Amino acid sequence: MKVLGINAFHGDASAVLLKDGAFHAGIEEERLNRIKHWAGFPARAIETVLAMGRVTLEDVEHVAVSRDPKAHLLEKALFAFKHRPGLDAIQSRLKNHRRVGGLEELLAANVGHGPPFRGAIHNVEHHRAHLASAFYCSPFEEAACLTIDGFGDFLSSMSAVGRGTRLEILDDVMFPHSLGIFYTAVTQFLGFPKYGDEYKVMGLASYGRPSFLPRMREIVRLRENGLFETD
Repeated sequence: MKVLGINAFHGDASAVLLKDGAFHAGIEEERLNRIKHWAGFPARAIETVLAMGRVTLEDVEHVAVSRDPKAHLLEKALFAFKHRPGLDAIQSRLKNHRRVGGLEELLAANVGHGPPFRGAIHNVEHHRAHLASAFYCSPFEEAACLTIDGFGDFLSSMSAVGRGTRLEILDDVMFPHSLGIFYTAVTQFLGFPKYGDEYKVMGLASYGRPSFLPRMREIVRLRENGLFETD
């Protein structure tokens, strides 16, 4: 079985090819188009992993994309009703959802010139994709699993227990609370203007002292259940 995994319209767009459940090839689009943290459709990355696997799009039985526009719709609607985001923000999110939902057309228009893809497309909730990529590639039969990032499908963190071929979701942290966005805000406050420089601040942190720790604890608060919330 051949499975094509895609991260599209999200930071560090990429593609990976699995053959019979084993990793075969993977690459980020930025390595090919030379644009850091490319967040569009990874057409070149897809063509590259297919070429490395000596297969065509017609040979692929399943495509999985690490976004699910239908995830957490109720929570999204309640947040929008309460906070009334601007028209530009709403149009931007709807455009992004349409692009992720139109994956079959994007594959046909951007990848190869042979027969079209005729397999199944699976939208995988963003943080479940993170959990799966870590646990299923590990040597463990059972493990505690945790994801923390900026945001994906309205979540910034998810915890689970992995057993065998299953993931039992324990809890999650929803928008607008995010350690990843907080880290990005600190990074930009320090003078790094763009997304993607967080690793520089992480390296610099080892040379500093926790002078602002009390203030930081006012911004990021631990809850009784072990999760967090941000101010």
